[in-house]
Amino acid sequence: MGSGGSDGGHASPERSQPSRVDELLATVRQGLDRLTPTEAFHEQREGALLVDTRTPSQRAAVGEVPGAIVIDRTVLEWRLDPTSAYSIPETAPGRRVVVLCRQGYSSSFAAAALRALGLDATDVVGGVEAWSQEGLPLSADGADVRQ
Repeated sequence: MGSGGSDGGHASPERSQPSRVDELLATVRQGLDRLTPTEAFHEQREGALLVDTRTPSQRAAVGEVPGAIVIDRTVLEWRLDPTSAYSIPETAPGRRVVVLCRQGYSSSFAAAALRALGLDATDVVGGVEAWSQEGLPLSADGADVRQ
């Protein structure tokens, strides 16, 4: 999978046809109204729940997104489904959820899964790398990590 981890590994040998995962990614993104980092920042300020799915090492390398809740991708659906016994208190029917990952790839799949559960979810184009490039806030403070 390469050094990109769950958000990447998308650098691959030249191909004449898109891979199946690239086709799937394009399909799931058709159902998302993806946000720029600045749009996501403003939506967070208006009450959207910003969820960071990056790994601890990715967060340590770049920084934490202030106000974001960190949820491991492996439990995301259970933590954000308001009908789940394992949901976090911040979940509410109709509350917008904006998912962040490192580069904006795995967050698209995560947002599509949340939409399939009936949530108003989307993700951020370019992920936290684009967030950082746009000069949006990052912090060295501890994250709000939910297990």
